[in-house]
Amino acid sequence: MSPVPTKKTTVPANLPRTAVLLALLVAAVAVVVPALDSARTDSPSPGPGPAGGPSSGLERRLSAYATEVVADSRFRPPDRAEREALAEGVALYVDGEHEKGERRLAEVDFGVRIVRDTPRDGDGPGRRYAEIADRTQETRRGWGRVYIDLDTAPRYSVQVPHPVADAYTDRLGAGVLRGAPGGILVIAGAHRRAGEGDAADVAHRRDTVFHAVAAALVDRSIPGIQVHGYADSTVPGRDLVVSTGAGDRARSQARTLASALDDDGFQVCRAWEEKCPLEGRNNKQGRLAADEGVPFLHVEVNRTVRGDAARTDRAVAAMAAAVREWGAGNSPADDPPAGAQ
Repeated sequence: MSPVPTKKTTVPANLPRTAVLLALLVAAVAVVVPALDSARTDSPSPGPGPAGGPSSGLERRLSAYATEVVADSRFRPPDRAEREALAEGVALYVDGEHEKGERRLAEVDFGVRIVRDTPRDGDGPGRRYAEIADRTQETRRGWGRVYIDLDTAPRYSVQVPHPVADAYTDRLGAGVLRGAPGGILVIAGAHRRAGEGDAADVAHRRDTVFHAVAAALVDRSIPGIQVHGYADSTVPGRDLVVSTGAGDRARSQARTLASALDDDGFQVCRAWEEKCPLEGRNNKQGRLAADEGVPFLHVEVNRTVRGDAARTDRAVAAMAAAVREWGAGNSPADDPPAGAQ
């Protein structure tokens, strides 16, 4: 981490002692906070995407959303009624009650549009997705979007809580969604620092639309994979950190993912075998999944990998292979916990 430049603080001699101490405290906070946060997020602003750019219609759509909407969006915390309306609307849509879901979503000015991706193999029509988005105040509320695969029954969610602060994680999410049928993509709608304090940091709060939707999916025993990014200096010598967060129900998929990454030449920190930074054990969506016995994967990807389109695609392919296991055989929540076999 680069040292944070300090600024000399001068205080007039006639100020009371309390005022002097307060001035010094404010100056210290101004220095310490950036120093603590700079390793966790990308700095400076990432600018254009990886060489090669998004290859599919869905990837391009989400890339434009991240750079043109999320990056400049304000954030207004939703109240409980608004969170419930959105979560219930998404849940109804996931359950196949499309008309009821659309009516519930419309109560808070969200709507549904059907978008079609470009085909992966170049032949035939691409997959269809329901895009659930704010119709009137997207850049003022910053509540995010949801994409639901309409051609396969729901099997998993892929969650992108920091699409701008963790640059190009929108591409990770889109790639997993395209690579594994039956996905539900939940993506945040504002920069993690857009709100007051940490109000917009959806991975670490329970009072957001992002968390409410994730909770509705957990209620349906739908497992999730959440993707993040980190500055290379945070975990030197490692390309990715793979964890099951606060629980262990996704241990099998974590091993599948880590092995696939190893085979492709990535350096992986396995949180169930060694102490890793950024394990996501305090992640709110992960803790909820653990409490309910639902599998959850927490994946951190370094800046170098995310900045290289070819390496991004290879990492995404490994993630997609892992989550496809959730669509095979028994319902994921029915699988025995790690170590119980």
